[in-house]
Amino acid sequence: MSIHPSDFAGNFIEPNLIRLENLGGPLHSDDAARMLLAIAYQESGLEHRHQIGGPAHGFWQFERLGGVAGVLQHPATSAMAKAVLESELIPVSVDAAFAAIEFNNMVAVSWARLLLYSDPLQLPTYRDQGIAWSYYQRNWRPGKPHPSRWADAWKLAQSVYGA
Repeated sequence: MSIHPSDFAGNFIEPNLIRLENLGGPLHSDDAARMLLAIAYQESGLEHRHQIGGPAHGFWQFERLGGVAGVLQHPATSAMAKAVLESELIPVSVDAAFAAIEFNNMVAVSWARLLLYSDPLQLPTYRDQGIAWSYYQRNWRPGKPHPSRWADAWKLAQSVYGA
């Protein structure tokens, strides 16, 4: 059963974006939260913490040697990623982060936000559905993209994080 989008935003995204900001991470913004909600819906339907028939973990469907390693090693996110793991008493390693992302909401939200933060381009605004799709594709690099689902994901995220 999937989580209602407003509950997902209020119980998963919001509190953990605030915690990440308090650890020195990127500032909270509705643009970031909107992207996080749209991507989680696109990737997992707000339902699956483990990819059906695949290796990815968490609502944002991170792969061990893709986004997990990337966030932990990227110059713009490495220190923040390490701080998140240490705050959760998780060893600083790709394997430990990958395991944690499946059930630790702080790690999962932080990794998704930090992956967005690693992109030097500005986050899309609520008007930018097409730009948001490109942003998502560039950063998540989905093996089997589903552009037909993005419009619904974006509308859902807009309904929670409106204009």
